[in-house]
Amino acid sequence: MSISYNKLWKLLIDKRMSAADLRKAADIAPNTMTRMRKDQEVTLSVLEKICETLDADFGDIVEYKRSADNEKEMEV
Repeated sequence: MSISYNKLWKLLIDKRMSAADLRKAADIAPNTMTRMRKDQEVTLSVLEKICETLDADFGDIVEYKRSADNEKEMEV
């Protein structure tokens, strides 16, 4: 399973907001932001805080990307 937060980073640019601004406004721990920069999983409660802060939906900030193994299984 692969997760991408590219939509979040683009949304922040559109809103002229830095990742540090978001972290402070949503009260997110610095290590959580680091995990997101590395496209690692975070809890739904963190995503909820971000959505509340940015007035967005989950689909606006995170994207699920299938791995090559999963795609091969789907073809069979």
